[in-house]
Amino acid sequence: MEESVKLLVVDDEDRIRRLLNMYLSREGFEIDEAVDGAEAIEKAMANHYDCILLDLMMPEKDGLEVLQELREEKKMTPVILLTAKGEESDRVEGFETGADDYIVKPFSPREVVLRVKAILRRSVTFPDAAATNSSKDLVVFPQLTIDHDAHRVTAEGKEVNLTPKEYELLYFLAKSPDKVFDREQLLKEVWHYEFFGDLRTVDTHVKRLREKLSRVSERAAKMIVTVWGVGYKFEVPNE
Repeated sequence: MEESVKLLVVDDEDRIRRLLNMYLSREGFEIDEAVDGAEAIEKAMANHYDCILLDLMMPEKDGLEVLQELREEKKMTPVILLTAKGEESDRVEGFETGADDYIVKPFSPREVVLRVKAILRRSVTFPDAAATNSSKDLVVFPQLTIDHDAHRVTAEGKEVNLTPKEYELLYFLAKSPDKVFDREQLLKEVWHYEFFGDLRTVDTHVKRLREKLSRVSERAAKMIVTVWGVGYKFEVPNE
């Protein structure tokens, strides 16, 4: 990794900040620290960070409040939540607010390094467009249009508000209609996880993605199909 990659580590525990700073600095990352939510917002708004590691449980202003404020201005900055709360409802809430990843404490510093590198390797380059595409920057189906240049999704003419990771998952699936991907493949291709990754992360994102699409178009939501015992695919209805 190049030294120009800049990270912000936000945690009210000095021990955790020092530990993460030590391991991430060894990888060549430039590290800034914040001890609470207010300082995190101040630094995030004043600087560009390639990734933010954000503690969920902090006094006064917690990580979700910070994330909500960040997403109003820093829509595409990757955010990894660090938390002792690992229940599915907690992960769903974090992802719904706009988190890109979720690491449960206690964690291995090596795992954090790998997760950060995976986030930074996110690629917007995908295979050649499907035959249904009208151009290399648009994925167009009767019920759904993805404008990749603008990172904008519309279903039956209405805009769908997705988090960055929900968008990436939808775009990846839609670029290969009818191709089945298992959860391990999706973790590797969308999250870039080679060694770590909870398979439930995929299920949680698919669930939220379907819910958001269904609010606008039930037909668009049904294009994300569960292949039982295998994984998921994007299916274009015959009309």
